[in-house]
Amino acid sequence: MEQLQEILQYHFKNPKLLQQALTHSSVTGNEHRNYERLEFLGDRVLGMTMAHLLYKMFPNDREGVLAQRHVKLVRAEMVAQVARKLHLDEYIISKDKETAQGTNVLCDVGEAIIGAIYIDSNIEEAIAFVERNWQDMIDVDCGDQKDAKTQLQEKFHALKKPSPVYEVVEKTGSEHLPIFKVKVAFNDELFALGEGKNKKIAEQNAAAELLEKMR
Repeated sequence: MEQLQEILQYHFKNPKLLQQALTHSSVTGNEHRNYERLEFLGDRVLGMTMAHLLYKMFPNDREGVLAQRHVKLVRAEMVAQVARKLHLDEYIISKDKETAQGTNVLCDVGEAIIGAIYIDSNIEEAIAFVERNWQDMIDVDCGDQKDAKTQLQEKFHALKKPSPVYEVVEKTGSEHLPIFKVKVAFNDELFALGEGKNKKIAEQNAAAELLEKMR
């Protein structure tokens, strides 16, 4: 844990919070000992922190552009990318190594770390952690980049296809921490699935996956 705290550039006053943030529900279903509650908090702290940073760093951006930047920077793949950069997959406490490699688990643990830092200290420390680890991505100019759903719709129309239809095929998890799985198809043989904490995120992830397959 000491080595990980060096990587995080944050030393916990209460190291048990760090251990909890790394503990998957496959090890214990006790929400006071696994990362689920911390992930719930960290997700909200990340969203607010990113909005704060974007508002400060891009004073001339319109609301729509800020929103596009925000969606890109807080999506599961981006948080998982940061988690891998911090080698969190090597420290996750789970039933097997395969579980610790999943994008959703890495995203959840990344958010749980943010939640743990927030509880252990204050919002300023949480903002500093996000700024350190998202800085390179924040600096990338998103411009008027369209989100995945918009890109997919335009691709369908260019191919003279009806607009994409998104279907919720599964909902798992607890009531306050649901995971939605959404399907979107180009035809019977070419389709994609996306997961997310709400239908909007799941739809964006499904659209991004289908775009990649169509390319």
